[in-house]
Amino acid sequence: MKKILFLLAFNISILGFGQSITKRALFLGNSYTQVNNLPQLVSEMALSTNDNLIFDSNTPGGYTLQQHNSNSTSLSKIAVGNWDYVILQEQSQLPSFPISQVETQVYPYAQSLNTTINNQNPCAETVFYMTWGRQNGDSSNCESYPPLCTYEGMDDLLRERYMTMTINNDAIVSPVGAVWRNLRTNYPSLNLYSSDGSHPSIAGSYAAACSFYVTLFRKNPTFITFNSTLSTTEADIIKQAVKTIVFDNLSFWKIGTYDPNADFTISNITNTEVQFNNISTFANSYLWDFGDLNTSTEINPIHNYSIPGTYTVTLTATKCGTTATSQQIINTTNLSNAVNTISNDIKIFPNPTTSKVTINSSSFINRIELIDIQGRVMDYRLTNSAQVEYDIQNQTTGMYFVKIYNENGVAVEKIFKQ
Repeated sequence: MKKILFLLAFNISILGFGQSITKRALFLGNSYTQVNNLPQLVSEMALSTNDNLIFDSNTPGGYTLQQHNSNSTSLSKIAVGNWDYVILQEQSQLPSFPISQVETQVYPYAQSLNTTINNQNPCAETVFYMTWGRQNGDSSNCESYPPLCTYEGMDDLLRERYMTMTINNDAIVSPVGAVWRNLRTNYPSLNLYSSDGSHPSIAGSYAAACSFYVTLFRKNPTFITFNSTLSTTEADIIKQAVKTIVFDNLSFWKIGTYDPNADFTISNITNTEVQFNNISTFANSYLWDFGDLNTSTEINPIHNYSIPGTYTVTLTATKCGTTATSQQIINTTNLSNAVNTISNDIKIFPNPTTSKVTINSSSFINRIELIDIQGRVMDYRLTNSAQVEYDIQNQTTGMYFVKIYNENGVAVEKIFKQ
């Protein structure tokens, strides 16, 4: 019987955990970044774990993203290039204002700055600095906009708007406001504010710096030995809160979401000729090792095995020095048309479609990813059902891959949007 055996399939993402790391970061903000010299605090934390942060900043008091968008100093610092991260912090109140105001005074300038950053720093990630609600709410705007009358109301709005900026710009976020919320709830005696009830105390800046340390280096903050002027008890409380909120939930804050991911399927096999279908995401160069001393840098190579046997195929996907690998062991003794590990479990209809497809599986589907022909994840959905109605009407016309995870494995199928 002709068959192909998938004996092993796994992904390895090389993130540099446990290694000494150097990162370059540009901070664009205002006094919330400048008070207590937040970038320097992050740098000191990095040094205490044998890492290195090279940084620059432009933080005029009260500055908005709109002002940074036209500020020659900010733009020239972005243009220096070679940044790993550019951090954007909006004026402290503006993102919490009524949504109509935010949509005209905040979101367009976040997008414009992000575009400038990406154009001049193709390997950089934009990081939004999620700030916090004022200690007792925004009293100056409470009467005209009641949600701002309390810390919780203002903080909720800031978090919502910063997450919107993060998602809309394919960026990541340093969730400082979420860390403050955790500390205020669980350790109310720890004062994060200066006397004005707005700017950070040294404890507040230390909490912000811990959040940025994790965001930029992706390391456990409890390993930090630099405590600034805080007591060991205070510093440990903050580090544990940052571990819980940030380090233990990196993907929620989109940290690592846009790292290269290597993956592939196999199809169109006749005799000993194999078609490899690259479904990697967020990568721009590829190296295939077919396990028989032959390699390729093509995106979707076809390879002929001259001798039947068992081979370990390795795909290495790379972007900006970050790599990920995926391996599959295949038996080419008697190759025929191959299917994915669980392809027989999956049915998709109608295909082609103009709007929705129904995905049926023999067991519960855990996750669905929609991937375009360039390998970009355009949408994803978590589920726990054997039948899922999946809407793609907002996607442009063309061919897509649907990557489906169920209890038995993973399948990748083509669908066509008309």
